[in-house]
Amino acid sequence: MQKWLWFSSGLFLVMTAICIYLEFYYIALLPAALAVVWAAFFKIEWLYYIVVFFTPLSLNLEEMKIGGVGMYLPTEPLLFGMLLIFIFKVISGKSIDKKIFTHPISYFIYIYLGWMILSTITSQMPLVSAKFVITKMWFIASCYFLAVHLFQKAVNTKAFFVLYMIPLCGVVIYAVTRHAEFGFDKESAHWVMEPLYKDHTSYGAVLAMYFPIALGFLFLKNLSLIQRSFLMVVFLILTVGLVLSFTRAAWVSVVGAAVVLIVMQTRVKLSTLIITGAVGAILILFSWEQIQIALESNKQESSDDLDEHVSSISNVSSDASNLERLNRWNCAIEMFKEKPVMGWGPGTYQFFYAPFQRAEDLTIISTKSGDGGNAHSEYLGPLCEQGVMGMALMVVLLLMVCHYGFKLYYRTKSFEMRLLGLISFMGLLTYFIHGVLNNYLDTDKASIPFWGFIAVMVAIDLYWLPLEEAARKNR
Repeated sequence: MQKWLWFSSGLFLVMTAICIYLEFYYIALLPAALAVVWAAFFKIEWLYYIVVFFTPLSLNLEEMKIGGVGMYLPTEPLLFGMLLIFIFKVISGKSIDKKIFTHPISYFIYIYLGWMILSTITSQMPLVSAKFVITKMWFIASCYFLAVHLFQKAVNTKAFFVLYMIPLCGVVIYAVTRHAEFGFDKESAHWVMEPLYKDHTSYGAVLAMYFPIALGFLFLKNLSLIQRSFLMVVFLILTVGLVLSFTRAAWVSVVGAAVVLIVMQTRVKLSTLIITGAVGAILILFSWEQIQIALESNKQESSDDLDEHVSSISNVSSDASNLERLNRWNCAIEMFKEKPVMGWGPGTYQFFYAPFQRAEDLTIISTKSGDGGNAHSEYLGPLCEQGVMGMALMVVLLLMVCHYGFKLYYRTKSFEMRLLGLISFMGLLTYFIHGVLNNYLDTDKASIPFWGFIAVMVAIDLYWLPLEEAARKNR
């Protein structure tokens, strides 16, 4: 064994020397690549944690004008490999608990992916849609199915949260340091997080998702003084990042989640909350003209001043960002009207919305060529790309997450598991609220925590609640 070790080490040194001489420096990545391959077969949880840790630090090749490929490195190649491993484990019947595949949310995911595949068959751009679906599959396989299996242990759940928050704090420090050079003004807040995040809205959305996580961790019991101090620093860093992101949708999402938490404290039933929300939506619909007049009277532009920036949230008369969002929404609705059943195909909005722009909706930031991105809505995007079923599935997922969020909060007796379920639910709520105004589930930055948070809730429902209920019956 020792001889083989010396031989392989010597061989690697010779190979490295030759590659350096030939100016092929990628040989330095070989040990890391071999370690990843080893982890994939023998320590899949390590590979998952590597993906989680590097997600906030991942780089999009297309945005960096490298190769013209829209791929995030190093996360997406690793996720693709994990998808293949997951498929192998399912076929061979190894290592994955069968209960995970029969949970109601898992059944929902089968329908969700099934409809996405059907709308890919009828897509106007099948290759684009196929890539979109495959990307979605490797997010779900790794960050939901494999994650639920890992989250049977609470320690793995806490590791998942911490391993994302630590590099996210690094991103905040990087962005805030750059932001300080420009006096913390609003304009520079839009890009100081590049190239780690493509803009301030995606950055703010993820910070909003982890705000409840960082806050909730401060309430964990049995923490040492050093651990609690460290978590306090993490919370303060993420709070500063959230405020200085100048992302109004992120601020609104945190407030919205806080309101739901207050409602949960009163132990109001979810059905009552849904009925109240439905009635409120109907009242808004019938009063829309009066509301629109009131909104149009707001002339406050987005500003460096935080108070004025908050006031500009409802400005739909002159704020370019708000008006452009309305333009994208109108395009999505018009596209839906043309193809209401199957839609234009997953991931295709950005290629077809340009002709649907009306002259009166165009803003100073609109592009006539329609190369400005997506529909800016996690609900209207699927509506035009996958038809009415696409939007309905997103609404159903929201309702299912709310159902399990309320169920776990009201029925879990363990303080720690109840807290982990609650902060996961709050983090998801911030995204669902934010999703009205933006959509990022096609990126690793948002998808990994999104499906990971759902996995935490499902793991508690599958493995912890039954133990507690069995214990109560045996008393």
